Amino acid sequence: MSDLIAEPEWPDYDGPDYDGPDPDGPALGSAVGRVLGTADATPLQFWTAVEAGSYLQLDDVVVTRRALPGQPPVTIAGVVTQVRARHEGAQFDSDVFAIADGTLPAQVQEAAEITATRLDPEIYVPPQPGAPVWRAEGDARARALHFDRMERQIPMGFGRDSVPVYLNADFLDGQRGAHVSISGISGVATKTSFAMFLLYSVFRSGRLGGDAVNAKALIFNVKGEDLLFLDHPNVRLDEATTTAYARLGLPAGAFPDVRVYAPPRAGDASGTPDVKSRPTGVDSFYWTVAEFCDKQLLPYVFADADDERQQYTMVVHAVTAYLRRHAQPADGGISIDGRRIGSYGDLVDHVVDQLGDEETRSAWAGSAVGMGTVNAFARRLIGSKRDLARLIRGDLATRRPHQISTDDSAQVTVVDLHNLPDRAQRFVVGVTLKSEFDRKERAGTAKPLLFVVLDELNKYAPRDGSSPIKEVLLDIAERGRSLGVILIGAQQTASEVERRIVTNSAVRVVGRLDPAEASRPEYGFLPAAARQRVLLAKPGTMFVNQPDIPVPLCLEFPFPAWATRHSEAGAAPSGTLRSITQAADPFAVVGSRSAISDDDIPF
Repeated sequence: MSDLIAEPEWPDYDGPDYDGPDPDGPALGSAVGRVLGTADATPLQFWTAVEAGSYLQLDDVVVTRRALPGQPPVTIAGVVTQVRARHEGAQFDSDVFAIADGTLPAQVQEAAEITATRLDPEIYVPPQPGAPVWRAEGDARARALHFDRMERQIPMGFGRDSVPVYLNADFLDGQRGAHVSISGISGVATKTSFAMFLLYSVFRSGRLGGDAVNAKALIFNVKGEDLLFLDHPNVRLDEATTTAYARLGLPAGAFPDVRVYAPPRAGDASGTPDVKSRPTGVDSFYWTVAEFCDKQLLPYVFADADDERQQYTMVVHAVTAYLRRHAQPADGGISIDGRRIGSYGDLVDHVVDQLGDEETRSAWAGSAVGMGTVNAFARRLIGSKRDLARLIRGDLATRRPHQISTDDSAQVTVVDLHNLPDRAQRFVVGVTLKSEFDRKERAGTAKPLLFVVLDELNKYAPRDGSSPIKEVLLDIAERGRSLGVILIGAQQTASEVERRIVTNSAVRVVGRLDPAEASRPEYGFLPAAARQRVLLAKPGTMFVNQPDIPVPLCLEFPFPAWATRHSEAGAAPSGTLRSITQAADPFAVVGSRSAISDDDIPF
């Protein structure tokens, strides 16, 4: 049982004429109306008339009760999913003018539609017309929203009543479910901001206990350099926001342990990270030509969703196997077929030459492959030279730390991709996810947890077609729960993401949507009124659906306590300003081809 919300008792009920809770018992809240008698009431949905001087808004939580013969009274709690107001006594549209002038008697009556969230005990009977309805507060609200059943509550933000809303950690860390799907319009729905807040809450709320201390996060930054400052406090943080974090049981501050990786600058022989706004605490990532061959990374060069449908994929796998068997490491590059290869461009040229030679073609691609298929492979491989040349290197140090790995990194690892072209982004995402998933699979245990945050999921795992990246993401969605790999995926359109990935997401989050997308069946969990509301949702407003609660909850999460851009960044902790290369060797020379002694440093 959570320490925040104790197990409450519903007040005694004396019958249909009961006008309020037992004064000696815990309060339900203020009375707001009675169950309507002019509309059908069912166990799962009913209408309540709102008393004069009171009001109900969408997302309010209410409770009513019904006495049964020979049974304990049934408490029916629910959430307001629609509200209406009308004139009683009016027959025609034009009557509104006469009523406003006072010449026609009429009364304004508001009514609210209630969708049931909990019946206690579970006896499915409708509430009686005329039964009093109360606004649920305190423990009554917690029971109505099933928070009392959540042993580990992850704060997500505040409801419309400005009271905290929680996520059941059992459906996040793999115990009963896993994975989060976040959808919304780019730039308006604040998908990435919510993903970061959820991650911060997981790490800093203490609800995962020791698991949160050892858990890791892998974040792919695909838009600008906004996520490069997670370890910097936000200078715009004010007292009201700090108070909001405190109400959620969270400290207001930056992520304490962050490591940032960025690709080397194009044409830079020293391997300097390609970032502008953060000059310190960033490490370059790349793969050597030898690693490219030995780890069989060639298929991730052909990572478009339609590539696996093409016949030239036979050539891809044949060439991958040949490189794995015959390439030998040689001073940062490789030696193959008696030739020294020192760069990705040289490797591409050699492969194309060997495929073009009738004497060597069958050894590289097999004897059953036609020349047209070989040419299709060669064209695409040549097209990758410009995009991948700075990521696959033979001129940088092999012993210098250069591979992305969360195993020996900080709690939060940010991989910056925004300066890379699309093909290179796909390559990095595919290879990194495959490496991390294989590492977790070899470990054979779900702990420590690994959270993967990936935006533009519809690009990497589209509904149609197949690709190596899509297969890795499907593996994570279907088997990641048992291995402790949790996907937090964001996309503009869930309707364009592979169905099995969306289906396996226990938690679904929606920000602002466009009308066409909101009408898709992927959002069937949203009530009709909520589908209209997502068209108007402001930044910071999200609708969260989780298995414990039958109705999605509308919430607002606080302004980030960490910097979301360079202009917001305060001073970073000194420990984050040193790169992993400098941490290993403070005198390391960036870009050196091998380890060098102090005497070789040119100063």
